[in-house]
Amino acid sequence: MPAITADPLTLPRIDLPLDAQPRSVTSITRAPSGNEGEGFPVRRAFAGISAADLDPFIHMDQMGAVEYAPGEPKGTPWHPHRGFETFTYLIDGQFIHQDSHGGGGTILDGGTQYMTAGDGILHIETPPEHLVESGGLFHGLQLWINLPRDKKRIAPQYQDLQGADCTMVTSNDGGAVLRVLAGAVAGHDGPGISHTPLAIAHLTLAPGAQIQIPWRTDFNALAYALAGAGTVGPNGQPFATGEMAVLKDGDYVQISANTTQESRTPNLEVFLIGGVPLRQPVVQYGPFVMCSNAEIMEAVEDFQAGRFGQIPSGAIQPHRPRG
Repeated sequence: MPAITADPLTLPRIDLPLDAQPRSVTSITRAPSGNEGEGFPVRRAFAGISAADLDPFIHMDQMGAVEYAPGEPKGTPWHPHRGFETFTYLIDGQFIHQDSHGGGGTILDGGTQYMTAGDGILHIETPPEHLVESGGLFHGLQLWINLPRDKKRIAPQYQDLQGADCTMVTSNDGGAVLRVLAGAVAGHDGPGISHTPLAIAHLTLAPGAQIQIPWRTDFNALAYALAGAGTVGPNGQPFATGEMAVLKDGDYVQISANTTQESRTPNLEVFLIGGVPLRQPVVQYGPFVMCSNAEIMEAVEDFQAGRFGQIPSGAIQPHRPRG
């Protein structure tokens, strides 16, 4: 980890205005562990954080990191969504995707699947047959992004973004590499196109490195430690693997890596997200995120009536090793 990197000497530098003010840390929470889909381990990154601090984001799981034995890799079977977007970022491993609106492909190391469920979609995310048979390292994230009320019923869309598509920038001393995956950070645009203004990035800091990242004042800011240990904010509050920092007020986010890291996680890896809060009612029922109970009931009825499309003929299915 990470799969996609570059020589910092070749990357553009991030510039910070002289009068910029740092964002302060208002909370640090530890993600509890659970299971998702067919039983793969996750950390629930948003647990214990208020919906107002998360807006426009709904849900985030860190998937793994886990070293699967042969026959163990798992994904999710066919399932529905309506009313939001899913952003699946794969750091290690592979996933195959297919949906009821023609989207599909293989997410490789460092790649992203950005799916707008909108009016309703059926889809599957599962490891390919060869990876199930061989086992191996699997690590990724899935983020749910809310859609504005007037876009909840738009036509579904799918973006297949491979790791080479991301935009990479570095700190002035070259000790940090920031991969912009969607939206924009400090004027650097990522490949993912969203329906609400946001920024999604993966940050890697070498031991002892520090970075100050300009951040739009109208965005919220959430920094999640994927691996390693360091500090966040102007007061240097410690955070480490599985912890989420909420930052408020100010023009930039400051993150530093400890000078000593564990051998299995040589750098501090951080997933950094933010966006313009929608400030609209949110009603969630499983895979449906709408603005009212009536809209949730309609979503359930439409799904049961087959209005989300059909599972394609000869569709991908989870691979089951022969016993």
